[in-house]
Amino acid sequence: MDKKTAEKRIEQLKKTINYHRYLYHVLDKQEISDSALDTLKKELFDLENQYPDLVTPDSPTQRVEGKPLKEFKKVRHETPMISFNDAFSEQDIRDWHERLQNYLGYKIHERDLNGGLGKKFSPFYCELKIDGLAIELIYENGVFVQGATRGDGLFGEDVTQNLKTIEAIPLQLLEKSEVKKNLLKAGLNPENYNLNPKRLVVRGEIYITQKEFAQINKEQIKKGGKPFANPRNIAAGSIRQLDPKITASRHLDSFTYDIITDLGQKIHEEEHLLLKAFGFKTNPDNQPTNNLEEIFSFRNHWGEKENRDQLTFEIDGIVVITNNNKIYDDAGVIGKAPRAAIAYKFSPREAETVVEDVEVQVGRTGALTPVAILRPVEVGGITITHSTLHNFDEIERLGVKIGDTVIVSRAGDVIPKVIRVLKEMRTGKEKSIKIPSVCPVDGSKVVKDGVNYRCSNPNCGARHLESLRHFVARGAFNIEGLGPKILEKFLDENLINDAADIFQLKEGDIAVLERFGEKSAQNIVAEVNARKKITLPKFIYSLGIIHIGEETSQLLAEQISAKLKNKSKLKAGDISGIINNLSLEDLQQIPDVGPKVAQSVYDWFRDKKNVEFLKKLEDAGIEIEIPKIEAKNMELKGQSFVLTGSMETMSREQAKEKIRELGGDISESVSKNTSYVVAGAEPGSKLEKAKRLNVKIINEQEFLTLIK
Repeated sequence: MDKKTAEKRIEQLKKTINYHRYLYHVLDKQEISDSALDTLKKELFDLENQYPDLVTPDSPTQRVEGKPLKEFKKVRHETPMISFNDAFSEQDIRDWHERLQNYLGYKIHERDLNGGLGKKFSPFYCELKIDGLAIELIYENGVFVQGATRGDGLFGEDVTQNLKTIEAIPLQLLEKSEVKKNLLKAGLNPENYNLNPKRLVVRGEIYITQKEFAQINKEQIKKGGKPFANPRNIAAGSIRQLDPKITASRHLDSFTYDIITDLGQKIHEEEHLLLKAFGFKTNPDNQPTNNLEEIFSFRNHWGEKENRDQLTFEIDGIVVITNNNKIYDDAGVIGKAPRAAIAYKFSPREAETVVEDVEVQVGRTGALTPVAILRPVEVGGITITHSTLHNFDEIERLGVKIGDTVIVSRAGDVIPKVIRVLKEMRTGKEKSIKIPSVCPVDGSKVVKDGVNYRCSNPNCGARHLESLRHFVARGAFNIEGLGPKILEKFLDENLINDAADIFQLKEGDIAVLERFGEKSAQNIVAEVNARKKITLPKFIYSLGIIHIGEETSQLLAEQISAKLKNKSKLKAGDISGIINNLSLEDLQQIPDVGPKVAQSVYDWFRDKKNVEFLKKLEDAGIEIEIPKIEAKNMELKGQSFVLTGSMETMSREQAKEKIRELGGDISESVSKNTSYVVAGAEPGSKLEKAKRLNVKIINEQEFLTLIK
C-alpha cells in the first residue's frame, strides 16, 4: 500500500474507530464486537507504524478511552491510566520485542534486577487479560477513600460507593504486622518496603463471573429484556449504576495488578506479592516468563478452550510486561500505550478485512453461490481468505460490494461469514456485485428458483462433482479420504462416472495413478467397502434431491418405513417403487413437506436415470438399514423444534435424536406452527424470526430440562 492510499485508509479507520469507541465507552452501546474493534485498531497501529509521519494527535492510538458520563463526578488520575497495544500472533510479539530493544539500545535480559526477593527475576511477567473494566483505588492511612473508572485516561468517574459493594476490594488494608508476615511467607524482606504509606494508589479490574453472567441474563430474558452481549458489558453497566444496591445485586469481583505509589518495589512481580500481602485479591494464574517461547507457551495454554473453561471468568488474551520496573519506565509511552507491555490476544472470532473480489461457485443442485475473496485475516485461529455470501438476496441485504471493508465471523468457530459492511469506510471505488446471466462453468442459461439462481443444464460438470462430494459427505455415506481433488482425479481418469461407481473401485485402478500408491489405494478401497451399509435417512439425503435436507430425509424415511411394516433392511431399487405409489397430495401430507418439496421428490423418483442409478447402487452391494426408534415415552408428540446455534452438552445430531426419541418433530425453518426454538451459542437468523412470530425460545439448559 503506497503512502497516499495509506493516508486515506488511516483517516477512514480513525473515523470508524472513534465512532464505535464513543458508542461503547460513553453511550454504553455496541454495534460491533470487541474483537472486531480490536482488529480495526490493530490495522491502524500497523499503518501508523509503517508511516509514523502520518500519526496525528487525534488518532485513537494516541488516547485511551471515551469521556466519563455526566452523572458522575470527574476524578483526575495521579498518573494517566494508559492501555495496551494489541498483538495477535507470535510474529506480532517478536516485532514488539525487537522494537522495544531497539528503542532501549540494549537486551532486556541483560538488565534485570534482583528486587526484594534477593534473587534474579525473570525478564517478563505474564498476566491473564480479564474481560472487565479497569479501575483505580485510593487508600489514605490504610482506608479506602476513592475509586474511579479509567474514563479518558486523565479523568475518570468517581464510583467509590459502587466499588465499596464489591467484597474483593478491601475497605481497609491489613495491619502492618500482618503485612510483614505475609511478605515473609512470600520470601520478601519487609525492611525493603514502605508498609505504612499515607496514600496508596493501586489499579485493577472489575469483572463478573460466568455463573453470575448466565444468571443475570436468565433473569433479563424472563423479564422480556434483551440479554447482555458479554460479561464486560454487565461489569461496566453495573459500576455505572447510580444506585449502589443495583451494583451490589450483580455480585461483581475484582483483581488488582498494579501499584502506582512507590513503596520501594523494583520488579512488577513484587507488586503482585505486595498487593496480596496488603489484603488485595490477585490472580494466582499469572506467572513470570524467561523468554518469548515461554510467553508463547503461556498464551497457547490459556488459548485452549478446555483450560479457559476451568476459569470462573472470561479472558480475551494475556498481558506481557517487562518485569523490571526501571526498564518499563525507561521505555516510556508511545501514543496511548506503554512500549514495555503489550496485550497478546487470542485469535478473534470476528475481524475486519476487505472484499477483494467475488467468485460464483456452482453447487451440486446447480445453485449459484457467490463467494467473497477476502484479504487474508486470522479469525478464530485460522487464516480466512474466502467466505460464502450464500445467495444474491444476502448480498442485497448486507449491501456488500467488491472493495468494501467488512466484519467476518466464524459461526460456531467453523464457517466464515460476512456479518456486517462498514459503509463508512467506502472510498467511492467499490463495485456492485452482478448476478450472472449464464453459468460460469458451462455457459448455460441461469434461471431463478426462489431465492436461488441455478444453472439450467442438469449435466453441468460442476454440479456433477458437487453431487459426488455431497454423496460421500458426513451426513450421507461419510466416506473419509475422498476429498474433492481425489474425486476430480477419478473423474478425469474415467474411473468413475457417477457415485455408484465409487463402490466398484479396485486397488489396482487407483495405485497406478500419479501421486497414489498401494497403501493409499488400499486405504481408499477399505474405507469405501466399510461404508456399504447406511441408514435410510442418510441414504435419501445422499441422493442430493433439490430442497431435501437432512430433516426432510428423516421424514421421508419414516414414511417409507411405515409402508414396510417390520422390515429391517431395504434394497435401493425398491425405494422408487414405494415413493411412486405416493401421490403429490400424499407427499404434501408429510409434516414440513410443502408443494415445492413434494414436487421435487415426485419428479426425482420418476426420472428414468435416477431409477437406473438406484438399481446400480443395489448391484454394488449397498445395504440400507431401517432404524427402529423405540420411544421410551411420547412426551414431545405433536411438538415441533427448530435448533439454532451450537450446544455445549451435546451435538446437534444428538439433540435431534433425543427429540425424535420422545416423539417430537424437527424442522429446519421457523413458522407460526413451531413449538420451540432452541437457541444455543451464536444463534443465527432463526432466532430473530422466532421473535417476530412470537415462537417460544428456550436456551440449552431449558431444553435439557424439557427432554429429561
